[in-house]
Amino acid sequence: MAPDELLQAAIEIVTEAGRFAARLFLEGVPTRLKSDGTPVTPADLEVEQLVRSLIASRFPEDGVLGEEGDEAAGRSGRRWIIDPIDGTTYFAQRIPTFEVLLAVEDESGCMAGVIGYPMSRELYYAGRGLGAWHKVDGKPAERITVNDKQRRRGAWVEMNNPAGWSEELLMTLHREVMLVPNMKGSASVASGFIDAVICAGLPMQYWDVAPRELLLTEAGGRVTDLDGNDIRSGNGTVLGSNGHLHDALLELVRGLPANRDYRAIINGT
Repeated sequence: MAPDELLQAAIEIVTEAGRFAARLFLEGVPTRLKSDGTPVTPADLEVEQLVRSLIASRFPEDGVLGEEGDEAAGRSGRRWIIDPIDGTTYFAQRIPTFEVLLAVEDESGCMAGVIGYPMSRELYYAGRGLGAWHKVDGKPAERITVNDKQRRRGAWVEMNNPAGWSEELLMTLHREVMLVPNMKGSASVASGFIDAVICAGLPMQYWDVAPRELLLTEAGGRVTDLDGNDIRSGNGTVLGSNGHLHDALLELVRGLPANRDYRAIINGT
């Protein structure tokens, strides 16, 4: 199956899952902590179940890896990666900026990736060799590209999970760049609104990053961890940039401690 067909299927699945997630958000759901200390809600489980069922009905031979369920092996050589509610903390705190993430990969890497924002009815998506796109519900899709900022000093860099950042990382960046609060991360960089995004603190998992690399690279950007390694096998941090600033930002942050024990601060220990 061609990347454009898989991309269209992924768009349709995320659109349906996003409508369901939005309804659950408006209804309100309880929250509990998983064994790793991260929050989970019934919505995480129910949205993932819906996505898995939609994939199984259309691609029964494909494998599936999701945040909330066991990995299902496939026979087609393709695998779908699901993060049903990325930003569960926001979801639980009634902040409408959570995402639905979906990617499909083959032996060569990611073929198609979709990032959905259910509450604003927006989609950011990319297909291998097909470019990166932004679509608002009811309007035609528009192709997006990174900006051409080349000077590191004063660059706009979005912080993802800054509560868990180390003091060294935070202060080193604060002296050199303009740190901005969490907006839309990779999507903002891919659209050219900001120059880079850094994810540190709580380590990013495979389902957190699966669609982001393709979105940024198809938009003309670059993605690594903070040591310059492949994010799919890296240390759980992410640097996504317009590409022009990437090496300069790596020079600034490489080797710095990335996180702190913010849970000890929250718990007063």
